[in-house]
Amino acid sequence: MSKPRTLDSHQHFWRLSRGDYAWLTPELPTLYRDYEPEHLLPHLERCRIGETILVQAAPTVEETRFLLALARAHDFIAGVVGWIDFERSDAPDVLASLSADDRLVGIRPMIQDIVDPDWMLQTSLAPAFGALIAHDLTFDALVRPHHLPRLLQLARRHPDLRIVIDHAAKPAIALGAFDDWAQDIQRLARETSAVCKVSGLVTEAGTADRDALARYVDHVLACFGPARLMWGSDWPVCETVCRYDEWFRVSERLFACLSPSERAAVFGDVARRTYEIGEWAVKQP
Repeated sequence: MSKPRTLDSHQHFWRLSRGDYAWLTPELPTLYRDYEPEHLLPHLERCRIGETILVQAAPTVEETRFLLALARAHDFIAGVVGWIDFERSDAPDVLASLSADDRLVGIRPMIQDIVDPDWMLQTSLAPAFGALIAHDLTFDALVRPHHLPRLLQLARRHPDLRIVIDHAAKPAIALGAFDDWAQDIQRLARETSAVCKVSGLVTEAGTADRDALARYVDHVLACFGPARLMWGSDWPVCETVCRYDEWFRVSERLFACLSPSERAAVFGDVARRTYEIGEWAVKQP
């Protein structure tokens, strides 16, 4: 029997004893525990989700190797978005070593935690970005709304860089902030080939209420269209607000206006194409 076609484009695993999750503290009781494949599988089975993209949650190469080992051990993990230190002179060599594992599909620096809002525009990072392009890996942009004009500059500087905007750039939904984020998202969609993840929004909203989320989801849908949107759970972070299953069902309602083929795009096929998984894995000459 073939796997269900739905793919979760953004989920995490972590093991606290590894010691490289500085942001995970007892003050986050829902998250301050191990989350491993056996904890996610029941959710995937209930929602009939066949594959996932496993995304880094620690700024260490060691964690990326840990995630790649999990991917080799579990067929449902279709790809890993890892981490490298873009600032090191040997970043291209580290990336070359990691990319020998074909489960590596992208790299994500934790830009939201970097104090300098212009960090991504440093000319010293050009070799790392060049290596991403050379190895045909995505740049997953973990950014907030104020980073979006910088991300547009980065896209112009590296037009061959495949950019994925994580969590729709984390709009401040709980505060009702919309206009500036909406304008910058629209410009990125119009002027670049970036793809946007519909993930992490329940955390920014503090609720899984459809009406609280609809304005933001409708906007990214209008800007990017179903051909450039991918759904993700951001599990287990979403558990601080709602269960995996609840976010998935709310997401189905948010995209109920789409045709079957458009829903298939958002809930799997865009992620497969972007991360070059399955039938999309054959690289173009």
